Order: sequence, then C-alpha cells, then structure tokens
Amino acid sequence: MVAVARYAELHCHSNFSFLDGASHPEELVEVAVRLELAALALTDHNGFYGAVRLAEAARPLGLPTVFGVELALGVHEVPAGVPDPPGEHLVVLAEGAQGYAPLARAISRAQLRGRKGAPQLTLDALADEIAPDGTAAGFVLTGCRKGAVPAALVHDGPSAARRALDRLVAAFGRDRVLVELWDHGDPLDRHRNDALALVAAAAGVEVVATNNVHYATSQRRRLFCALAAVRSRRSLDEMDGWLPATPFAHLRSPDEQARRFARWPGAVERSVEIAQVCAFDLRLAAPRLPDHPVPDGHTEMTWLRELVRRGAAVYYPPSHPQYEYACRQIEYELTVIDELGFAGYFLVLHDIVQFCRTHDIYCQGRGSSANSAVCYALGVTKADAVALGLLFERFLSPERDGPPDIDIDIEHQRREEVIQYVYDRYGRERAAQVANVITYRPRSAIREMAKVAGVAPGQADALGKWVDRWSSSADAFAQLTEGADHVGDDAAARTRVPPIPPLALELAAEVVDFPRHLGIHSGGMVMADRPLVEFCPIEWARMEGRSVLQWDKDDCAAAGLVKFDLLGLGMLTMLHLAIDLIRAHEGVDIDLATIPQDDRVYDMLCAADTIGVFQVESRAQMATLPRLRPRCFYDLVIEVALIRPGPIQGGSVHPYLRRRNGEEPVTYPHP
Repeated sequence: MVAVARYAELHCHSNFSFLDGASHPEELVEVAVRLELAALALTDHNGFYGAVRLAEAARPLGLPTVFGVELALGVHEVPAGVPDPPGEHLVVLAEGAQGYAPLARAISRAQLRGRKGAPQLTLDALADEIAPDGTAAGFVLTGCRKGAVPAALVHDGPSAARRALDRLVAAFGRDRVLVELWDHGDPLDRHRNDALALVAAAAGVEVVATNNVHYATSQRRRLFCALAAVRSRRSLDEMDGWLPATPFAHLRSPDEQARRFARWPGAVERSVEIAQVCAFDLRLAAPRLPDHPVPDGHTEMTWLRELVRRGAAVYYPPSHPQYEYACRQIEYELTVIDELGFAGYFLVLHDIVQFCRTHDIYCQGRGSSANSAVCYALGVTKADAVALGLLFERFLSPERDGPPDIDIDIEHQRREEVIQYVYDRYGRERAAQVANVITYRPRSAIREMAKVAGVAPGQADALGKWVDRWSSSADAFAQLTEGADHVGDDAAARTRVPPIPPLALELAAEVVDFPRHLGIHSGGMVMADRPLVEFCPIEWARMEGRSVLQWDKDDCAAAGLVKFDLLGLGMLTMLHLAIDLIRAHEGVDIDLATIPQDDRVYDMLCAADTIGVFQVESRAQMATLPRLRPRCFYDLVIEVALIRPGPIQGGSVHPYLRRRNGEEPVTYPHP
C-alpha cells in the first residue's frame, strides 16, 4: 500500500509583501485547500499585513494556518529602482498564540526603531524579543537565497555557511533552527540543497522543504515579474536578466513535493510536524479599551453616571420644557450602556472631548450619536436629542453587535493636537491609527503596467487619463481597445485612444485591487489596555508623528479592535472663527447648543442657501431642499438620510418627495 504524502507550505508570500507577491491571501487559501495541503503559513515581508485575511478565508474551509514573517536584518532602507536590493533575510514562524505575541512585538519595535519602509533589526535584537531564555518562541528558517546561510554558502563556501548557521543556533536554540531547502527548477538548486543538507547534518540541525512561494499558481508568474519591474522602476525587458527563469514559485501538491525532495529524507514530513506545532486560529483575545482612571469609590459605570448627572444639570435643568422626560430618557440610556458594558467606551470618548474643551478646540459628535441624551449631557454632541425627539435605538440598542460607532469631528487645523494627545496619553505601544491599504485602481493599474510593458513614462501617464476613475474593475478597460473612440475626463472633443500594448491591458486587469502600500485611515484610532504591538504590529506612517497598525479598518473590526474616528472638519474651524469674531466685536458669547432654530434658519434651507453648511451643501442636497422644504430638525435628518447611495439607487427619493408633497397617496406594505 502506497503511503499518501503530506506537506505543509511554511514559506509563502501574498500580495501583502507589497510588489513581491502576486496572489491575494484568499486565493492562496483556495489553492492550498484544492491541493490538500496540511497547513499554510503566511510569511510576508516585515509584517502581519495579510494575517487577518488569511485567517478569515481559511477558517470556514478548515485549513490550519501558521503566522510568520520574512524579516530583513540590518537593512536601513531598500533603495528604489534597484533590481536586486541588498539585505539579509530570515523567516520566523510563531509557535501558536503564545509565540505570536513576541514575534508581533519584535516586528513592531523593528519598525519603530527605523522609519517608514525601513525597519531596523539585528539578529541580537530579534533574539532578545523572541528567545530571551535562549529558546525561540517559534521556529527560524534559514530562508531564501538572501538568507545568511544560503548566501554564505554561495559566496564563500560550506565553512562560511556553517559559521552563519552556528550563529542562528546560538541565538535561537538548536531545535528551533531549520535549514530550508527549496527547488524552483534552476539547475543549481539541487546542488545547493545537497550542500545545505550536509551543512545542516554537520551542525546537528534538521532540514525542511518549502517552495518559497510568491504566487498561488504558475499562471500568476507573469504578474509577479511585472510587480518586480514596478518595484525596480524598470520595464520587463530591462528586468529580463534579473528575473527567475522558471514559473515554479507557486503552491505545490504534497505528492509533487515528495517526489522533488525524495533525496533528502524527512524534509517534506518535517514541514507537517512544524505546522502542527505552530498552527492556530487567529481569533486572539482582542485587547479591551484602556481602563479609565476614576476617583476612589467609583467604578467606571458610577463615574459615568456622575459625569452625565453634572452635564444634565446644565443642559437639562428643571426649567427645561421636557425635564421629566429627559431624566427618564437619560436613566434608560445609562441602563442600556451598563447592560452592554460600554461605560469605558463613553469615558474614553468623554476624555477626548474634555481635552478639546480645555484647549479651546471645537469638536462635535457626528451621526447617530446625536440621538443620545447621554452624549448631549457629556458634551459629545450639540443636538438636544430629547427636544428634537430623536430615537436613541438608532444609536445603541441591546440587539446591536459591538460598541457604538461615534465619529468625532474636530476643527481641521487643530486635529493633530488631539491625535498627539491620544498618543501621549496611552503610549505608542497602546495607541495607533488604523491603516488604509492603498490598492491599485484602474487608472494607477494601467499607468504602471503600461510602463512595465515598455510604454514611455509620459505616454503611460497620459493613458491613465483615458480610464474612467469611477468605473468598476470589471469594465474599467473595456474602452481602451486600439483605435476606439473615447471622450476622456479632460477631453474637449471626441478623440482616438492611442495604441496600447495588449500585455499592459492584461496585466492592469490582473493587478486591480492589489495592495500597493499602506496609507493612514482618515481618522481611525485604536487604544488598548495592553500593548497593541503584541496583537498587530505597528509601524511609522509617512506623516511625521503618526504610527499606524498594519491592518485596515475592516481587518481591525474582524479582529475585534474598537476604533474611534477623529476626523478633521473645516466648517468647525469656520464656526470657531465666526464665534471668536462675534465675541470680539459684539461682546456676545455663543453656545452652538443653544442657538435658536427659528423659522429664518429653515427659510434659508428651503431656498437651498446652504453653501458651506456641512451635510446639506452638495449639489444633490441643494436640489432636494426646495422640494422637501424642511421645517424642523427631523426633516433635516430625513433629508440627509435620503440623499445617500442606498435610497438613490433603490429609487426611493422621488416617491418620498411626491408623497410628502401630497402628489401621490401614502401607502403601507403592511397594516
């Protein structure tokens, strides 16, 4: 009876290796399951960028996942435009959840020691983080051709390779270091593997087979080469001598790997043993919000009640026309907040708002938070939810999954002060902004792939302008066929599209939605009660003073992290300047919460005199206001909710306006 081979891929790059991988994590998972791999490790460069997406894709398919990284050691910055950047690489796999935290911390500290795109890490610093007692919390693979051991072997011979291997053994422990063998079909691969196996045997270290994967299937090899050309700022022709000659850096079946590595017994089987030790589901226990300091004798909930009581005494005094109802509503809201365990969330929110108040920075809660009397009493919003009859359940209810989503608008010229306050209060390891993964859109895709196909840079940039920026990825390039008539965004008359190499169009269609680099989310910040750097690595952003998580908002939400949105709003700056001018020239202090909302305001709204008025200044809003004719605040709530993609695409706008104006009867789908 023939034994069935088993194999786990332990060295695999996704497109989150940024221009050094040509498959989404989801695609890698799909192919790994089809090939019946025992497990799949993701080892992108210098981070866990694609870890959540790998975990989310693998979980329903039952594929065990290993989380690792290919680290660059001793490299201060990868120079742009270099076809084969220098540097020493090392692959590290976390041993389960307990090994994940120290590895994430090591990545974070390397990133924060350097600068954007240039982490600084030495072998000793890595050993201090993941092997403080001499035994690593995971496994170290000698890596690809840029690993210290293979590179020393090729350049200086077996003795130099043995010395490099001994350094790894001394740093991480003999049973934690594995000599990696891979075969991409190069005639020298077998000879190199033979020599590496001899060095490993002499040092008492085991060997393990990988395929040093950079794309899911061989069909992706062309795109991989194109991305390498983008990274090197060259065309494919100019990259020809630098690129691998074979298309074999893809996922392979256990049977194929068993055949290829039959001359090195145990190398394939060892991959499964390592995966069984390291694999775990990334459903880590997400950090909670930081414990908020409260006075002696108080819990977070009792202190929140006290803060709300103080605010209500100002905003809902006994003279308020709905005083008794306001008291009942506040008590109801506090009960819901207590039942859901969100007291700490509101205290962190109040802390940020208080910083703004004490530093004379205008801020304002946006969206459904205006429906809360508690938010009004805390000063988070300036809309009296009780007087305006707003529905609290639209903001928060026991049926809601997760904490409320409160966006805080801050006058745009001073938002940076608030962001830096959050960093200072919680520390760089416990607070970070959420990343925004910048992906290839149709215009950037055709522009860069045209250059790769040999089109001159100026012509490639011009070609990008022929692509409709709003088109979907499926039909983005439909009009760019040779000789087609087209009116570009900036064209004054019908013109003819210049010839485009078919290769450019094919590559552009493949690369759309691929991650290009990390940016900064418009305002999302995450704070935690324990080091975030042990949950998701943190790195510097391009903007000075900003540090970001390696995950975007969707990945953070999937991982259970709570995000606060601190957004810059120019209109709040204008309001602040206006109120300062009124105070200086008229001697009158104005509170935005108490400005009378009389008929004159609504007359101006009905006349669409709303330029500069946030939320109702767009052309679509200004066209709708005279037809809807708002006469109270709730009419404005409807107005803003109506001019949204959902109601517009669903055909709800005009029927609502006709019914409101009595032009057609109001009907209900159910009594």
